[in-house]
Amino acid sequence: MADPRNSDGRGAVVVGFDGSEQARLAAFWAAREAASRGCALLVVEVLRVPMPDLALTSMTVPLPEAMTEEAVRGYAERELASVAVDCRALCAGLEVRTRLEQGHPADALSAVGRDADLLVVGSSGRSGLSRALLGSTTADLVNAHRRPVVVARGDGAGDGRVVVGVDGSPTSERALGFAFDFAARHGRDLLAVHAWADLPVEAVAPIWAARSDLPQVRAEAEALVDRSLAGHREARPEVRVGRAVAFDGPAHALLEHARDADLLVVGSHGRGAVRRALLGSVSHAVLYHAPCSVAIVHRDTTTPRGGDA
Repeated sequence: MADPRNSDGRGAVVVGFDGSEQARLAAFWAAREAASRGCALLVVEVLRVPMPDLALTSMTVPLPEAMTEEAVRGYAERELASVAVDCRALCAGLEVRTRLEQGHPADALSAVGRDADLLVVGSSGRSGLSRALLGSTTADLVNAHRRPVVVARGDGAGDGRVVVGVDGSPTSERALGFAFDFAARHGRDLLAVHAWADLPVEAVAPIWAARSDLPQVRAEAEALVDRSLAGHREARPEVRVGRAVAFDGPAHALLEHARDADLLVVGSHGRGAVRRALLGSVSHAVLYHAPCSVAIVHRDTTTPRGGDA
């Protein structure tokens, strides 16, 4: 039987909220994204079970009251109502709904957002929600969702470019689709980055020192990027597009080019750079060290994996 909570998030942008400033900014990011998509925004706060003492309450609340579950729920509901008002004021006409859940934050948010257009979380917070998503459960959440996940840094009010990792895989194509769509709706430039090597930057240098065919390798890599971009450019001619080929490790390449970006888009199960960007040490480098919001786009689970290893 389907989880009844899923219906609230269907077709909406779902954002996790825990009352922290980072979560409030993520809610604003999500509100702007929902408004640009023409869909609803669902703000979800999750109370942990068992509930930790004082973990989700303001220190201005009297101690006896703060220790009751009823008081904690009341405080959380007031927080949700407040951020909903702010999101409606930020984006006139936006439908904003709120939901209070109990359980493990990552599990509850994943369930509510299973059929969402997009799931958004802040880069850090006070309840452990964002730490859970940036830690060992990140891959589980990405794989569990048919829709992208965004770890938001800031409120989305900037005008920086969109950077997307490209490796020629089917998942890379999906990441490009997400990046082009976002760039078109928000009027952003787009930069497609291809990291030729899967190795760390310090391991790549000796390889290039011994090669004499670098111009040919670069030309082949640039041709791969151009082939990947062709259909998206045709569908979104209004997006100004650049490309970059990097001869170093994927994390270093993506992070270097994301320095002046507002959004970094990576695929969750591509080949080479994009695949490793979400598996192992590179995932931590991208998610923890990216200076901007990060969008994670997973592989299409409705079709055979084939070459999308």
